[in-house]
Amino acid sequence: MKLNKLIKAALSEDIGSRDHTTELFIPKDMKIRAVITANEDGVICGVDIVRQVFQALDKQILVQPRVKDGQCVKKGKVLMVLSGKARGIVTAERVALNFVSMLSGVATHTRKFAEAVKPYKVKILDTRKTFPGLRLLQKYAVRMGGGYNHRMSLDEMVLIKDNHLHINKDYRKYLKLAKKYKVEVEVENLQEFKEALGSGIDMIMLDNMSVSDIKKAVWLRNNFHQQTKLEASGNISLANIRRYASTGVDYISIGSLTKDIQSLDVSMEVTR
Repeated sequence: MKLNKLIKAALSEDIGSRDHTTELFIPKDMKIRAVITANEDGVICGVDIVRQVFQALDKQILVQPRVKDGQCVKKGKVLMVLSGKARGIVTAERVALNFVSMLSGVATHTRKFAEAVKPYKVKILDTRKTFPGLRLLQKYAVRMGGGYNHRMSLDEMVLIKDNHLHINKDYRKYLKLAKKYKVEVEVENLQEFKEALGSGIDMIMLDNMSVSDIKKAVWLRNNFHQQTKLEASGNISLANIRRYASTGVDYISIGSLTKDIQSLDVSMEVTR
């Protein structure tokens, strides 16, 4: 869904037919100034989306950013200053804050993983475990947090996962049909890894494998098929990610980046 349509849908969902409270209690032409502030430390994402939300209701609302997407902020930092007619600012407040708090939560969570693996060359990847309709925004937030995007959609590559293999285990005889695409296959043990290695596959996902087995897989790759990229996945957290990063894999994919979101606490306050 295009961003402008998403914003309009979010506003329509929140407002319904009209904002009765604002229309009853706030004069039509009253102008105000307001600030949006971070109430905790984090990585900000969604600054321009906030502007688009407010201006979708009133093009004359001025949004002056004080930070940029991807910037780390401390609690109490003013993120942006708003000025314009009060009705539009108050009515659009919740939708604007929902976007920036959710996206900043994704960026903040991603930054923690990116910082944890900094001594290593491994890249942090997201997954398709995103909220319906919000994938492009969530994956943008991952990039702002220092992570990288895996495929956006199913048409970007061939990724042979466990359920594909449960239906058809003999995937290798079909690889010639997929030669114009990037191909990745998921394996769950060293035997499956050895079968996949050297079959012309671009990337192998090491799913829920132990650190010791991943080290063995990396050794085999380094010594026999250096061009094959390796991705570790499954039950990897901030508590154990450095152990996985130290194995020498190229990527670590983390579903929780976009699935288990702790939104960043932000608020808006009218200052005059």
